[in-house]
Amino acid sequence: MNEGGLRKHMVHVPAGRFLMGSDKFYPEERPVRAVDVGELWADEHLVTNAEFRRFVKDTGHVTVAERAPDPTDFPGADPASLVPGSQVFTPTPEPMPLDDWTRWWSWVPGTDWRHPLGPASTLHGRELHPVVHVGYEDALAYAAWAGKDLPTEAEWEHAARGGLDRQTYPWGDDFLPHGRVMANTWHGRFPWENLRPHGFDRTSPVRRFPPNGYGLYDVAGNVWEWTRTPWTADHAEPVAAVPACCGPGHEHVGELDRRVMKGGSHICAPSYCHRYRPAARQGHAVRSTTSHLGFRCVLRR
Repeated sequence: MNEGGLRKHMVHVPAGRFLMGSDKFYPEERPVRAVDVGELWADEHLVTNAEFRRFVKDTGHVTVAERAPDPTDFPGADPASLVPGSQVFTPTPEPMPLDDWTRWWSWVPGTDWRHPLGPASTLHGRELHPVVHVGYEDALAYAAWAGKDLPTEAEWEHAARGGLDRQTYPWGDDFLPHGRVMANTWHGRFPWENLRPHGFDRTSPVRRFPPNGYGLYDVAGNVWEWTRTPWTADHAEPVAAVPACCGPGHEHVGELDRRVMKGGSHICAPSYCHRYRPAARQGHAVRSTTSHLGFRCVLRR
């Protein structure tokens, strides 16, 4: 496909220097440092179920969640438990202490990108929702098929800021400007009371909330997004703007490797995970799949 065709539904992100991170929220976002990012094009929205389905139909790709875990990676585990599946968020029926995430996450056998809420669920009505239950290698494989790549953490954050300098959210410092809901995040008391002012229990279709200054949708909330950057506990070391590997799909990852994910999700709440901000970051194991993690792709100039 020619470059013009690859750029369909992508937006231009100009090169520039920006101040990455934040010193106002979580320790892993510190210290704030100046980072240079080259010019790139980014998918205007998260990769959807419909787009990922075309990729699977064309390539026959089998995702991490659809494969049984390798017993050698889990010594001592009951072989009967090593079956395909993924983690699904399940709201609790009543208030819970927030010190144990296993109270609201459940490993559900038979869950994968086609069956996002368990084996009995389908993609019907979710074609334009972001694909979830995809591991890092699944995202890399899709990007390679599309002739693109995954962004680095610096590229993602620069793009997500949309040209705003050190603002808390992609749209500014006010979470609800003039009372307007700007993203699919948790409203209410987590993990049991979701007030849903935007109308969504879980993921939402792409383009349902306003884009940022560069035209990117869902860079806050909806689902977290994979990046290429290996996880570090903070920004103490310089952050590379361009990956050192030779291109999409050309790197080895181990079971316990972690990559940075960005953007927060629909289950991020101020009381628990105030990470629906460009500066926010978390590490995620490359073969850990969940109902709140997806991705978008980029093209570098």
